[in-house]
Amino acid sequence: MYIWINKITGSEEGTLQNINILNHYVGMKYIEPESIPELKYFPFVVIGLAALGMALALTGRWKIWAGWLALLSIACALGLYDFYLWEYDYGHNLSPTAPIKIPGMAYQPPLIGNKILLNFLAKSWPYIGGWFVGGTFVLGGIAIWLQRKKELNQKLEINSKRNIAVAV
Repeated sequence: MYIWINKITGSEEGTLQNINILNHYVGMKYIEPESIPELKYFPFVVIGLAALGMALALTGRWKIWAGWLALLSIACALGLYDFYLWEYDYGHNLSPTAPIKIPGMAYQPPLIGNKILLNFLAKSWPYIGGWFVGGTFVLGGIAIWLQRKKELNQKLEINSKRNIAVAV
């Protein structure tokens, strides 16, 4: 299953309908993308953060960039926490009338990584969007470092000119 910023689709192995059929046997709720409000408003959050980041990039001030990266970090952490809550709900709140019941068994997939659930291997890894976010942090960190280095060099140059003027 692929979870996009605005939709959920099946994977190469099966459609979302097939995933729902398998989940039904252990008592999980059906995954209905239209009932998940985050899929409606997350695109606006992402577009807003991207537009804000582009606008702040024009300021040339590394402290503002660092603030934006902190805001992006908070947004990412909140998004992961929200995803965890959905996974927890789907994996723990099982139907008592499920055809397959194993006492004490929960079917929560991993937030990130691999996990064996009965005879299935559940995998949860970032896809293209996750790699873009990771790249944003790397490039943002490099931009901050380069801007700070530039500002320090300018200060050193100004101080060295002052020292030369005082010495003459």
